[in-house]
Amino acid sequence: MMKSWLSLIGAAALVLAAGTASAQDTLRVGTEGAYPPYNATDASGKLVGFEIDLANELCKRVEMKCEIIQQDWDGMIPALMNKRYDAIMAGMSVTEERLKQINFSKPYSTTPAWFVGPKDGVLKDAKTLADIQEALKGKSVGVQRSTIHQNFLEAKVPGAEVRLYDTQDDLNLDLQNGRVDAGLADSLGWKDFLASDAGKGFDHFGPGLTGKDDPIFGLGVGIGLRKEDTALKEKLDKALDSMNADGTMTKLSVQWFGFDTSIKE
Repeated sequence: MMKSWLSLIGAAALVLAAGTASAQDTLRVGTEGAYPPYNATDASGKLVGFEIDLANELCKRVEMKCEIIQQDWDGMIPALMNKRYDAIMAGMSVTEERLKQINFSKPYSTTPAWFVGPKDGVLKDAKTLADIQEALKGKSVGVQRSTIHQNFLEAKVPGAEVRLYDTQDDLNLDLQNGRVDAGLADSLGWKDFLASDAGKGFDHFGPGLTGKDDPIFGLGVGIGLRKEDTALKEKLDKALDSMNADGTMTKLSVQWFGFDTSIKE
């Protein structure tokens, strides 16, 4: 009887160990699926984009299976902390504010933020940030919620009415229909809209804004990680370095963005 119980306990331990090993062999990546070309959902419902390809390539290099999980933007960090997934790859910029909650890999991409509005709208004569700040006093500006762009508007564009949106597509629709006077987002987030028929009457105004202009914009886009997952950070940092060294990062950037957005140290 004792032997049979020991056998059962041993078998259960093996099953548990196998399950743990399996979990460790898989990298679960959270992404939004609504921020092209970083990440998007195609007509068939499939997740596509720069970060989807990047995630799959990184998983190959760290020898892990890749499981990509779709998550609404404003729940990204809470879901990471609650272990719904192991990493965030969702066009998320590395900022001092976010670093209070989570850690990040080395940044892998950087692009400027743009103010966009109608070609004949309130920003038509704006050349500098000061021009934009003056033009937007008493005007409505749309932005995706829980972003560095929301933080910048609230801190640096006093007098503007800030309207928050769940997705970039929702912002684009209200801008197109005249429900907001202007919008602020990453230049790549505006790319598809400005190239579309709906965006023909719109343009970007003033300077492109980066972390060099204001620390609110952060150090570039990186992989969000839990602070305790230091071994995973080390693996992913090494994989990112190898992609930069062999040209794979540049290749993916050009494929999805039309130019090289990679950050090389």
